[in-house]
Amino acid sequence: MAKVGRMKLGSQGMEVSLQGLGCMSMSAFCGPPIPEPDMIALYHHAIQSGVTFLDTSDVYGPHTNELLLGKALKGGFREKVELATKFGIRTSEGKYEICGDPAYVREACEASLKRLDIDCIDLYYQHRIDTSLPIEVTIGELKKLVEEGKIKYIGLSEASPSTIRRAHAVHPITVVQLEWSLWSRDVEEEVIPTCRELGIGIVAYCPLGRGFFSSGTKLFENLQRDDFLKYLPRFQPENRQHNQTIFEKVNEFAAKKGCTSSQLALAWLHHQGNDVCPIPGTTKIENLNQNIGALSVKLTPEEMAEIESLADIVKGDRYGEGIRTWKDSDTPSLSSWKVV
Repeated sequence: MAKVGRMKLGSQGMEVSLQGLGCMSMSAFCGPPIPEPDMIALYHHAIQSGVTFLDTSDVYGPHTNELLLGKALKGGFREKVELATKFGIRTSEGKYEICGDPAYVREACEASLKRLDIDCIDLYYQHRIDTSLPIEVTIGELKKLVEEGKIKYIGLSEASPSTIRRAHAVHPITVVQLEWSLWSRDVEEEVIPTCRELGIGIVAYCPLGRGFFSSGTKLFENLQRDDFLKYLPRFQPENRQHNQTIFEKVNEFAAKKGCTSSQLALAWLHHQGNDVCPIPGTTKIENLNQNIGALSVKLTPEEMAEIESLADIVKGDRYGEGIRTWKDSDTPSLSSWKVV
């Protein structure tokens, strides 16, 4: 298999593999963790295949995925990868809360550096926006961490256009990570144009619709009891059959193209522009190889439009209540904010 190519991400000089690897499912939210040796072997296979852009977070586990990745990068692998991690979601009394307080930002960064056993994080994201304080306050602390050499580039995840603009005015934002796939396209209205106007790279998470574009409703046959997919609106019984018809249409189109449905969904994203890097997650080497194969699928503008029409009407929101997204990530203005 030919090695995965490279791309520029953002306007500050960051370079990554054309496709990344989302690491969440290896350690969190998707059933019991996979044995460490298997996941380390997957990491090494990805890196040797050219998939060097690795995406984790301190909340995956929590903490266990960063520890796993730290072990996997021993023996000379650290120098071969672009490592992204995130802060901003923490647990308190068994509940998740969002925090962008400067002291917490620094504490979280130091803890991630220690778990990953590295000196500098290549790309450090605010995982979710703390709407209780101005974004400028959080980015101000991240700017200090850049100046101290603890992080190279700053990213935002699930941020609104106004939040992105205000953050970018404090320190250049290199990447915005967002959910973007054939059935999650509302970010195309304002968020993505804002990123492009400002020269910010785009990282697409859940590019396979949380696995739906790999296997449709068969996805549910092997879900573990604690898999959070069971609770997402699009996967509820009242929406499942309608959405299955979307998968079947996409799968039929893929068969005509001589590829799998997941490769088609990924290829659609790769064709969105040279500033877009999808980060599909997997726990299996064969799936990783298949995802890499999407880079060989070529689509004409007419085929792109036809594929989009197949997934035009999806039933169910991408998240249930209580999960903050870009739609409600606006923060107070600096002038109106008072430190208590």
